This record gives sequence, C-alpha cells and structure tokens, in this order.
Amino acid sequence: MYQLNDLLHLMARLRDPQYGCPWDLKQDYASIVPHTIEEAYEVADAIERGDFDHLPGELGDLLFQVVYYSQLAKEDGRFEFAGVVDAITRKLVRRHPHVFPDGDLYGAPDMARLEEAAIKQRWEEIKAEERAEKAVAPEQLSLLDDVPTALPALSRAAKLQKRAAQVGFDWPEALPVIDKLREELDEVLEAMSENDPQAIADEVGDLLFVVVNLARHLKVDPETALRGANGKFERRFRFIEQALRDAGRPIEDCTLEELDALWGEAKKQEKLSLGC
Repeated sequence: MYQLNDLLHLMARLRDPQYGCPWDLKQDYASIVPHTIEEAYEVADAIERGDFDHLPGELGDLLFQVVYYSQLAKEDGRFEFAGVVDAITRKLVRRHPHVFPDGDLYGAPDMARLEEAAIKQRWEEIKAEERAEKAVAPEQLSLLDDVPTALPALSRAAKLQKRAAQVGFDWPEALPVIDKLREELDEVLEAMSENDPQAIADEVGDLLFVVVNLARHLKVDPETALRGANGKFERRFRFIEQALRDAGRPIEDCTLEELDALWGEAKKQEKLSLGC
C-alpha cells in the first residue's frame, strides 16, 4: 500500500514546473479553498449517510488538500508538511495536560482522571492563552478572536454565542430565548409592514441568530439540524415528484392544496417506514 511519503512525492510531481500537471501548476492558496470546503462537506455527508465504504476515499480527498497547501508553502519557503504535523501535535499535547502532564508525547500518563467539566474549562483556558500569544495588540484582545469568518453562518453564530457565554453574556436557560424569538419575529412582521427590504433582511438575520441560540441551549448543533431538515425536505419533495410521475401529471399543473396533500402522504410514509 502507498504511504504518506508517496502522497507527498505525488504532490511534488504534480507541481513540477517542467513535467507537472498544467491545472495543478495554475493553482494557489485561494483557488484551492473552495475545493477544501467541498471535500470537508463530502466527508460529513459520507458519515451522515453511514457510507463507511467510501469514507476512506473522502478522507483521502480531504488529506490531499492539506498536502496541497503544504506543497505551495514549501515552494514559497514558508513551511513544509512536516511543520504542519509538528504544529498540530504540539498543540494537542499542550491542550491535553490531563493526558500529557509533563508535556511529553511519550511520557507517562496522568493516572488521576479529571471530570469532563474540568477538562473543558482547562481547554478553554489554554485556548485563551494561545489567543493572547497571537494577539498583535494585547490590549485589544477579544474572546471572539480566531472565530473563522469563513465558517458556515449557523456554525459561526453558535461559536460566537458560546464564546460570549464563557463570561456570562447568555440566557440561563432555553425559555427566555423563546421569548426573544417571539420578539424578533414581531420585528420581522413590523419590517414587512413597512416594506423596507434592508430592515427585513436585518430582522430575518436577527431571527436566525436567536434560533441558533435556542438550538445551542437545547444542545442541538444548528448546522447539523438544518442539514437534516434539508435532507428531509428533499426526500419528501422527491416523493411528491415520483407520485406525480406515476400519475402522469406535470407538477406545474397541480394546485398548492394537491401538493400539500402529497407532502402529508410523504410524512405518513416516513413514519410508517420508521415504525411510528
């Protein structure tokens, strides 16, 4: 079987100025980013579908993105793949003092087992120390530093809220969030009555932000929840399409009431298939 060094060699060959692949030679850091995001989602999709036969291939595609960036950096004289491995290993050893008490990857483990809450607290403390070390102007250090702007909006909202909650800027439980949700919905309705497109967009954004907050309080990952809802919608809509094909009717000729009835049938069939 090929090993990691073989993959690194392949990448170097693809980027060889004289004999490499023309497409790969044209790429740079920015042009590869969309592919990286896509490959990460394909890994998530394979896991969600339980497609473990194809998961190694999807993980390989994602690993190749790391190798690609490392090759570009090597050509620029910035760092190499070995530096990536070294950096993540050092970071994880540092962030797991309960496993590596003396900071030695191969040192004796700590026999004392810490509670999960204490582990999480120490993890956040270490991350805060790392943010302080990275800060250009320590006096302007923020809890929200290093929350990636490229994250999907729902995931980033949850991460921003979680950071703010660390210093008590948060509701104590879910019920007050529901009250806030109603308040934001009323503000959407008000903006609609004024027919102000920018205000409507702003208020819908606020509404979505509070929905994420509710999900967080209910221990639900909003990105995963919405992906699940997307999948559910797709299954049910495909059911409608197939039912109409079987009946020989174009979907465009159906009334909303007819489509809604088929939607209800799709929900019923799903419940029956789940034994509900």
